[in-house]
Amino acid sequence: MLKFEHPLTEKVRIYLRVEFLLKQLHNSANFETSQSYLIFFRSLFDLMEIFEQIQMKSEIGKDLDKQKLAYKHWIGVPGVDQNKLNTILTDIDTCFKQVMSSERFGVSLKENRFLNSIRQRFNLPGGTCSFDLPALHYWVHLPLEKRLTDAKAWTDTLEPVRMALNLLLRLIRETAQLKPKIARNGFFQSEAEDANILRLHLPVEIGVYPMISGHKNRFAIKFISFETGNAYSQDIEFDLAIC
Repeated sequence: MLKFEHPLTEKVRIYLRVEFLLKQLHNSANFETSQSYLIFFRSLFDLMEIFEQIQMKSEIGKDLDKQKLAYKHWIGVPGVDQNKLNTILTDIDTCFKQVMSSERFGVSLKENRFLNSIRQRFNLPGGTCSFDLPALHYWVHLPLEKRLTDAKAWTDTLEPVRMALNLLLRLIRETAQLKPKIARNGFFQSEAEDANILRLHLPVEIGVYPMISGHKNRFAIKFISFETGNAYSQDIEFDLAIC
């Protein structure tokens, strides 16, 4: 099954981008291949760019607080797993404290002399060549232990945002379960109620992908044939969760 997600608010769109970059950052931080460092630094600099433009710390803090208030309404309600509820509330409190006590995301990275010396060249086509970035060329040839230590020091500064986003997005995704739907003639639309994310699963053998548009109260899905690039004109069965 192919799995797709689509944000229905601008804030969640940013959250999903940061989540993607953080996963890419951590997956490449072991430097198992000779090109892993390019993915690592590109992800790191993209994150720095986002954090410089958006006050994510305060937004994440507000959303954690909203989640806490929402889950508190379930305390003592019959049929609700109170142990699981208490675990969620404890996790929210832990992430909230870590986020609020941390520096603005990306500040220490921006102040790092080595990172600053190589960051701008990453925006140039082919700018990571050894003659453009001799400092990076030198760093890549340092012992692996030294490079792993540096990478851990840089990624550790982003641990509060990583943990908070993981929790926030998990709670959002768990608000709805996948349900079977049919797109008549390759098209589906529906109402929503303050939704944040669409989660969509469909069989890969159909050979289509979804083009999704909409906002938190309404959305439309048009399926496109991968082979032709044109709108798919047959009925499609798929699973959808409106989170």
